[in-house]
Amino acid sequence: MTGMRSVGGLEQTVSNAPRGWERGTVGLISWKSAIAVSALSLALTGCQDVLESVDNKAEYELPRKLVNKMKAQDQRVRAPIMMRIFKEEGVLEVWKSKASGRYALVKEYEICKWSGELGPKFKEGDRQAPEGFYHIGAHQMNPRSSYYLSFNMGYPNAYDRAHDRTGAHLMVHGACSSAGCYSMTDELMIEIYAFAREAHRGGQKAFQVQAYPFRMTAENMARHRDNRHYEYWKMIKVGYDHFELTKQPPKIDVCEGRYVFNQVPDEEGDKFHAEEACPPSQAPQSLQLAYAAHQKQFDKDFAEAVNELEKQKMTPAIATLLGKKAPKNQSDIEKPAALPQPATAPAATRVLPQPPASQADSVASAPVPAPADSAGSKKSRVKRSWWRVW
Repeated sequence: MTGMRSVGGLEQTVSNAPRGWERGTVGLISWKSAIAVSALSLALTGCQDVLESVDNKAEYELPRKLVNKMKAQDQRVRAPIMMRIFKEEGVLEVWKSKASGRYALVKEYEICKWSGELGPKFKEGDRQAPEGFYHIGAHQMNPRSSYYLSFNMGYPNAYDRAHDRTGAHLMVHGACSSAGCYSMTDELMIEIYAFAREAHRGGQKAFQVQAYPFRMTAENMARHRDNRHYEYWKMIKVGYDHFELTKQPPKIDVCEGRYVFNQVPDEEGDKFHAEEACPPSQAPQSLQLAYAAHQKQFDKDFAEAVNELEKQKMTPAIATLLGKKAPKNQSDIEKPAALPQPATAPAATRVLPQPPASQADSVASAPVPAPADSAGSKKSRVKRSWWRVW
């Protein structure tokens, strides 16, 4: 017989075993249940502590640890910010201006979900997260988002419109659910939103978001050199490089249907128009020199990366032609086994048995077969020779 017993608010199944055993077993069960419930409660509520302690999520204050880090880096809480997104690495970075005007990385956040593939967005409904350069003003912030908190990326921008790209409501938001957006967990989005809010309140009219397919290193560019979006990536890489060199968000314009970076018109008052010819312009001299040196080193690294990738592609092919699997490293190379030493004299020194003396004259002209490669074949051929004799 079994029954149900309430133990510590939990119903436990007990049997009609001896009383002492029953008390011990129920006590053990109650302790295990209490531990399991406690662990489950921590798992469910631990990551919600920050969220539940905020009466107004849109006014969440950045943690003291982050504030102290910013002070150590000579950054004000309301200093201007910039964000970078890398699809392949699944990372969103928050950079903040220092007193010098140069930016330093404050924190990077793991992207929970992004939809589509590597490459830019083209049209409404392709469920593709955009790539390019976007600016987010205070009016694009949404504290009442259906996805916890969000800001609109501003897609399509001038470049996108010049290429007739369509779509709307492309966001960075919480809720870890994406249909063309960059989605974070709520616990991370509340901090990202706070960074943006404080920058706007500090006087930054719009902060820049740079969205890339991956970190645009020589190795990554070489790895994706055959991708159909490669030419687009080469173009936006210039903006990536300018930031890496200056640690300041690049000035971005669009003319002739392409992005141009940190260009200053030769004639004051000249403007950049997305679908018109670019006015005569150039980047500051110091940036031109730094970029030329950077590009020279990049070209060298890119060539080496391509060469290495080609070697990796060819090795298995050559091994396949040879009918062997290519060794991964020197230790995997099979060493030739030692050849066994012959136990008897070489076959060339062996003497075939002679026919009986009485028949020697009759077989003098009989052909003697050449020695075979194996003992078995020799034996067989010798027998046939003796058959002819007899």
